[in-house]
Amino acid sequence: MNTYSPLPITFIKGEGVWLWDDKGNKYLDALAGIAVCSIGHCHPKLVKTISEQAGTLIHTSNLYHIDKQEKLAKKLASLSGLNKSFFCNSGAEANETAIKLARLYGHNKGIDLPTIIVMENSFHGRTMATLTASGSRKVQAGFEPLLTGFSRVPFNDLEAINQVSIHNKNIVAVLVEPYQGEGGVNVPQADYLKGLRKLCDKNNWLLMLDEVQCGIGRNGKLFSFQSSEIIPDVITLAKGLGSGIPIGACVAGNTAGKVFKPGNHASTFGGNPLACAAAITTLDIIEEEDLISNALKQGNFIRKSFQDRLNGISHVAQIRGQGLMIGIELTEPCGTLVKDALKHGLLLNVTSDKVVRLLPPLIITKNEAKKIVDIVSTLIEKF
Repeated sequence: MNTYSPLPITFIKGEGVWLWDDKGNKYLDALAGIAVCSIGHCHPKLVKTISEQAGTLIHTSNLYHIDKQEKLAKKLASLSGLNKSFFCNSGAEANETAIKLARLYGHNKGIDLPTIIVMENSFHGRTMATLTASGSRKVQAGFEPLLTGFSRVPFNDLEAINQVSIHNKNIVAVLVEPYQGEGGVNVPQADYLKGLRKLCDKNNWLLMLDEVQCGIGRNGKLFSFQSSEIIPDVITLAKGLGSGIPIGACVAGNTAGKVFKPGNHASTFGGNPLACAAAITTLDIIEEEDLISNALKQGNFIRKSFQDRLNGISHVAQIRGQGLMIGIELTEPCGTLVKDALKHGLLLNVTSDKVVRLLPPLIITKNEAKKIVDIVSTLIEKF
């Protein structure tokens, strides 16, 4: 179906941060499959894991115990401080799981119309529930009637949530991205998550963090919430978790982790041996190669370099980000820069019309980071 407008290029090979098209041209990938290929393309250890698992067992269904799924769940529990995981196939499914969990949590408390607070400029997926939760009319347009049960407030505004809570006694949860990705790489104040945690504790709400894009090491911690020294009730993961093998996870703590009972939720493919083996190896590689520290180091270098290079250019509104999630907001729509970058052998993305978004693999070196800065800066200077 005509749901995409792909660029006129076909990639046939990848290695590390590089891709090659069917004409033999080489490209530096500063998008990583939209924050998916965090350990680079075709990492030898991941290729070995996938090959061995595919030759052993790919799928049985969740009617039976799955050893790799149980191993991954234990690993996520030890890394996150949360103790229950539901596995699915994508970020949208993980967020759909969180939304269902919050609604059931509310009904179990005797709330007939449970409401979830969500944010402006957010993006949580394209299923009916997740596009309703998203703060984008572009995503929602044409799919009305949208679902009820959501109350929207500005991102990074604790007082707005306070005001909503005064008038709406049906609130059961807050769903928020620690760093907004599709919404323009928006970074909140340092105490934002701590403030949300206090509000949720005060009102007995669930704090649910969408870390689909910003999690798994991209922001200088394995999970973004770890920078704020809080523990959420729920986190959702996907993208970088499987390095290109489809997997999503809804990970929950003591309270939220006990909400679902057999029959409340399910997934045919979720948590299959192949996907879980890929996720376990991905997490192992991130730890073994110290990629989280590298993400923070190279991200700081890239942003500082952009600030130095683009300082004083009138059509650059702001440079922001955390770790290897970087946005350069211009004063005018700049979608043409995607094709311009392609001509220079660089893959990037423009989101929210005016924001150049960079999501390079966590394995990126300083020389490769310099190359990104040089190409992007030159394009922006000429824009």
